[in-house]
Amino acid sequence: MKSSRVCVVLMIAECVLIIVSWLLSAARLEGVRSMLSSEGIRWFIGNFSTIMASPLLAWLLLALIAGGSLQQSGVVEHFMTKGEASFRNRLALRVSAVFLALYTIVICMLTLLPHAILLSVKGGLFPSAFSRSIVPIVCFGITLFSVVYGVMSGRHQKGEDVLNILSYGLRQGASLIVIYIFAIQLYASLRFVFG
Repeated sequence: MKSSRVCVVLMIAECVLIIVSWLLSAARLEGVRSMLSSEGIRWFIGNFSTIMASPLLAWLLLALIAGGSLQQSGVVEHFMTKGEASFRNRLALRVSAVFLALYTIVICMLTLLPHAILLSVKGGLFPSAFSRSIVPIVCFGITLFSVVYGVMSGRHQKGEDVLNILSYGLRQGASLIVIYIFAIQLYASLRFVFG
């Protein structure tokens, strides 16, 4: 219910911005562009996909996949249970931890060794390929840990089950994706009008 209210507020804000931009540009206020002008309409329609395709959308999708896989795989349930976990679940947790440790070692080798591949030209971590991809790296590690746990614990044996683990977060967070679309478009519109 809250998501729908946020979407309505963002749509209203976009409509208000369109009208205000037209009024301010009609008043010949310097530095304001109208979204109802030919330039504004071309910008809105022509750049819609470009505005959506930002790293923020990729990060949101990856975070939803990682969070959903953590929840759907049974890892969260494993830590929430007060009683003794089964042998298979304990083994799955250990195997998942080994996979996560190996993944962390590989990332460390790609970043911490001298002349590592993910370092910047000057040899630093920030800014570098590593710093630009920190969110995907963390999300992939969480997803790897979750999927390995889900398979090893016996909860998810088939390929369909693994796909279910990976898509669960996207299904649960679909409203966040819609909110993102409205919010990023409003932000880009504000930058167009007043930028």
